[in-house]
Amino acid sequence: MNEDGRVTLRRLDAAEAEAALPALGAILVDAVANGASVNFLAGFAQAEGEAFWRGQLPLIAEGKRILIVATRDGAIAGTVVITFAPQPNQPHRADVGKMLVHSAARRQGIGRALLEAAETAALDAGKTLLVLDTETDSAGHRLYAACGWTEVGTIPGYALSTDGRPKGATIFYKMIGRH
Repeated sequence: MNEDGRVTLRRLDAAEAEAALPALGAILVDAVANGASVNFLAGFAQAEGEAFWRGQLPLIAEGKRILIVATRDGAIAGTVVITFAPQPNQPHRADVGKMLVHSAARRQGIGRALLEAAETAALDAGKTLLVLDTETDSAGHRLYAACGWTEVGTIPGYALSTDGRPKGATIFYKMIGRH
């Protein structure tokens, strides 16, 4: 725990993630309640958040998914997930998802730090291509562009916003390490 308010980034194994299910669920609920397009609709509840994260545990345990959390003063302030592509012809690729920063901790560099940690963890795992999608014109969209990710394009009406309106998604990629 940091007494000075600094952010600490760390990778959670499956047991640590399981122990953190209430906090992980809470950050996902906060994200949805504040309009983040992260696969869920308004009214998303704590039990659903914990169930989502519980569903991530098997792939974390198998080493096919990495969960990194940002903590400040002992509380989880952000998350990012790196999922390795399962296809035999894509051993070099991973997807970035559940890039979440608690609403009370936004605009403080946590998202950028999580993204950098995700890139480093993926590179350490031998991945050289990262892919993600984000709601078009969102804070995430601006962050990925500012961090050197390449915009592929936008798919209109790709997903519903938390209030049920169709929104576009922009696809990004980033080549990391040696290619």
